[in-house]
Amino acid sequence: MHLQPRNLTWSSDFRIRGFGNLPELQILFFGVLLTVHLITLAGHAAIVLVTLTDPCLQTPMYFFLRNLSAIEICYVLVIVPNMLANFLSENQRMPFLGCALQMLLFIALGGAECFLLAAMAYDRFVAICSPLRYTLIVTRALCLQMLVLACVGGFALSLTLTTLIFLLPFCQSRDINHFFCDIPAVLFLACSDTRANEIAVFLVCMLILLIPFLLILLSYAFIIAAILRIHSAEGRSKAFSTCAGHLLVSLLHYGCAIFIYIRPKSCYTPEQDKIVSLIYTNITPMLYPMIYTLRNQEVKGALRRFLQSHRRMKWQRNTR
Repeated sequence: MHLQPRNLTWSSDFRIRGFGNLPELQILFFGVLLTVHLITLAGHAAIVLVTLTDPCLQTPMYFFLRNLSAIEICYVLVIVPNMLANFLSENQRMPFLGCALQMLLFIALGGAECFLLAAMAYDRFVAICSPLRYTLIVTRALCLQMLVLACVGGFALSLTLTTLIFLLPFCQSRDINHFFCDIPAVLFLACSDTRANEIAVFLVCMLILLIPFLLILLSYAFIIAAILRIHSAEGRSKAFSTCAGHLLVSLLHYGCAIFIYIRPKSCYTPEQDKIVSLIYTNITPMLYPMIYTLRNQEVKGALRRFLQSHRRMKWQRNTR
């Protein structure tokens, strides 16, 4: 197929349309989503800080939770600041390489998060199904190895997929009907046959989304069976409280992502996708810290100790 020179240039910009069809609501969207963004950053930063400093939270479960929150901070920073800037700017252009970099980073971070959620499910599986062997199996070395594998795996798959997508020839109109450079929105602009690329997207999504999600569901099938065998109501409640947050976060994270990415290009619906993407890039990241602390007495206790220590230090400074 003959490719036009304009399709091969790396200097051409994309235009991020975002919610430009609702100009009267731009300021309202900006205010609401900025508030959500700040709450999200504060919540995840608090989890990172508390799990780093509190001696009671130096366990594998909180090691994974700390790194999950750190990845989530990076993930929202890749997407949300640019989205907020577009609400206030008439120039909503994104450089070609800037768009590719944004896609590379959000797939890499999203993939690392998916793998890390699977690692957390394995940690809970061992803790509840083999409690006597837990410290022998889930060692610090194993936790570090799983973290490195999650990050490297996410980046490798992201680099492969992003390269395949951005080597495609794009049509003269480079208007991305989305608020960031998402895979379906960019793929929709390609002028050539994208069936091979759609297969690549599906295979990557199988590795990043479906396989980890099925492993998480399998882990929780064993976990629930083990919890039901616990005789005391207090024991069952404590076991459930350590898993409920992770299970709910996994369902939210994988549910939205599977809806967006595991389907053919012919099913692409821009307006619906923007709403779902708005939820999983803004709303669900804000909810994660709340979900993890809602039934977790250890995290709530650590937060109270941290705030009391901060107030005490502040009072001591003021009384000098």
